[in-house]
Amino acid sequence: MQRFQKIFQSEATGGILLFIFALMAIILANIALSESYFNFLDTPVSVQFGAFSIAKPLLMWVNDGFMAVFFVLVGMEVKREMLEGSLSSYQQAIFPAIAALGGMIVPALIYFLIAQHSPEIQSGWAIPMATDIAFALGIVALLGKRVPLPLKVFLLALAIIDDLGAIIVIAIFYSHELSTQALILAAITITILVLMNRMKIGALCAYMVVGLILWASVLKSGVHATLAGVIIGFCIPMRGRKGEKPLHQFEHILAPWCSYLILPLFAFSNAGVSLENVGFSSLSSPLTLGIMLGLIIGKPLGVFLFSYLSVKCNLAKLPQGINFQQIFAIAVLCGIGFTMSMFLAGLAFGETPHNSFDTLSRLGILLGSGVSAILGYSLLRKTTSN
Repeated sequence: MQRFQKIFQSEATGGILLFIFALMAIILANIALSESYFNFLDTPVSVQFGAFSIAKPLLMWVNDGFMAVFFVLVGMEVKREMLEGSLSSYQQAIFPAIAALGGMIVPALIYFLIAQHSPEIQSGWAIPMATDIAFALGIVALLGKRVPLPLKVFLLALAIIDDLGAIIVIAIFYSHELSTQALILAAITITILVLMNRMKIGALCAYMVVGLILWASVLKSGVHATLAGVIIGFCIPMRGRKGEKPLHQFEHILAPWCSYLILPLFAFSNAGVSLENVGFSSLSSPLTLGIMLGLIIGKPLGVFLFSYLSVKCNLAKLPQGINFQQIFAIAVLCGIGFTMSMFLAGLAFGETPHNSFDTLSRLGILLGSGVSAILGYSLLRKTTSN
């Protein structure tokens, strides 16, 4: 109980910071300082070690580098929940797992139906699949104790499985031309990490050094670099040789950095949408509509419908102390796709924040997530008691 309270207190603050930095980005992108804002994101940054070099604009360092650290945390959270938390048994995991599956399939189908006659935007089908765990949990945390704990646990488990689904989608559909040499180095590094895990090595600095090599090799391989973060997270052992808890320790260290620095920085770097040429045609674009309707309609429909059918077909049980009205309110909140949706939009349409597809996709994400946040908060407040 105490651990969940800490999680939700942290997420509430993190969600507020995300909103503030996203708002700052939108303002900067639409005032006289807009050119300076975009130039800042395009600032070239390079790192060289002998013949090995990485040269990327600042935006890409945020998306490929800092977000890889966030995915280390995601990997550790998934592992912990699978081994000793809300996903540690079939009965605990099956209900949020089925709900998360519906929340990924239905939004993607809605997007595909809207974009089926526009082949140039079909690569964005995964954008409305995502749930922003920080924003969604942050809104729930704002309602405090009136939200029953089983409902909070359901949302947390659903969001974690949702993140895992997004990771799989990135690995399969958003990898580029592959480098055999870099993949071999990555495989060797993963083997070393697995051996370290099996030997229960608890020194976090060792995982950081080997993990950095893995990140660089995955970055060069053509597979998205954030996947290295997930692998690192999974390889950190739950128990060390001397009874210490490396995973819990590292998770405790990383969580505030992700909540208070990395995710707000990501929001500031990616939410800056110029509204200069945005009109009705932009709002009615298949790309914008597909994302908006995927988040506002597809996400709650998929989560709720699959949840309801899983109980009626005796595949899962509704957690004690909550009802389907509350499940629907949570399903609407799942339409807040902000961080992961922005991330997927960057992979689908390029990392440049001022190209047309990227602008339209981010507009759809901001509008869809905003509507979902307001509706979800209102419904959750109405369906829960003081």
